[in-house]
Amino acid sequence: MLKHTYKKVVAVAAVLLSLLIAPAQNDISSPYSMYGIGLLSNVTSGAYDAMGKVGYAMQNPYLINFKNPASYVAFDSLSFIGDVAFSILSSTLSTDVITQKATYARPDYFAFGLPVTSHWRTCVSVMPFSNLGYSISDNRMVENIGAVSYLYSGSGGLFQVCWGNAFKICKGLSIGLNASYLFGNLAYSESASFDGENFFNAMNSRIIDLDGIYLSAGIQYFVNVKGKHTLGFGIVYENSAYIWAKQTDFAYTYTISASSPSDTVKYETKKGNLQMPQTIGGGFSYQYKDKLWITADVSWQNWKKLHLSTETMREDLSNSMSYSVGVQFIPDASSSNYAKKLRLRIGARYSTGYINATIGQTTTTISDFSISAGVGLPLKLFTSNSSIGILFEYGQMGTHRNNLIKESYFRFSLHFTLQEKWYQRVKLD
Repeated sequence: MLKHTYKKVVAVAAVLLSLLIAPAQNDISSPYSMYGIGLLSNVTSGAYDAMGKVGYAMQNPYLINFKNPASYVAFDSLSFIGDVAFSILSSTLSTDVITQKATYARPDYFAFGLPVTSHWRTCVSVMPFSNLGYSISDNRMVENIGAVSYLYSGSGGLFQVCWGNAFKICKGLSIGLNASYLFGNLAYSESASFDGENFFNAMNSRIIDLDGIYLSAGIQYFVNVKGKHTLGFGIVYENSAYIWAKQTDFAYTYTISASSPSDTVKYETKKGNLQMPQTIGGGFSYQYKDKLWITADVSWQNWKKLHLSTETMREDLSNSMSYSVGVQFIPDASSSNYAKKLRLRIGARYSTGYINATIGQTTTTISDFSISAGVGLPLKLFTSNSSIGILFEYGQMGTHRNNLIKESYFRFSLHFTLQEKWYQRVKLD
């Protein structure tokens, strides 16, 4: 009885905590988030996150795989799955002469999946889609004016609420669709402050509110070879959606002695739409019994198509390619030795990048590389398929070349996966 009480308390606490943090805005500090719609979250479930963010050709009855909605079909027919994850991220921004560090916590996702019929599975999730956060100051001496301080800042981002469905077509073949509602805002400001009371300081502010539907479709096929080996293939397409946008511009003037803007010079609101980039991705996986998984993904995004009808997006963007590879190894899943049932995971990811940063006459595309490792710890308190996952990830984006900023980051993530009976008919003797 006590064991069941503990299970209920832990499960309820995990759900309530995830619901409390899910709507929270992410706080980041990266100058590269000023481009496009901010830095993409690239959210995958904790287990696949530790394997280099793979997932196009992965499928597991007790894990939720956001990257390919066709994977939901693997959910156990009598169970539901709950999954929640949180991260602590430490980033270091550096140039040839300056270094700045920041540490912050953020929610990764909350999701649950369950069976509907023998051939239909469904999943609901809440997670960040992109993050915007930066603050850049530039102090200069201007002839005949004196010291001028320029400040450029941004905050906000997009969240998504996703409803996914997967259908089994025949043995080994499944299809799926994620329908996501994107919402949030991107806020930018630029100000110029003068050293003296005889000048009016100026600030321009722009807020872009966004919301709309974003679709992702996938297909997976798995074939068993000689009973011990399984080969998997997966393809995903994310549409080039148009989502609703409202842009509001403000222009202020103020004096140093004033605690608030003294005059609004300009106020303007525009309505239009934002065209999202489309994504095409595919993957391959190999599984040996319940012991070894090896998988690799590749994807392409046409960021050149990103377009906001109310303004010209900041700088040109490039189409990007991403490559991921991951491995999971379980020494002996059926062993009575707890250490032999640990899920050991490792992975790596490289993206050519979509951000073009220009300094002077030189333009550099900002690539991104990361390596990750993690472990899944089975929870005896719940079913043998419930677990706590730990992830360590180290990555870099940017470079010191051409007077640019290099960003190094280290992420620690904790995710909790609960698998429990969803419906089981009671048999009376």
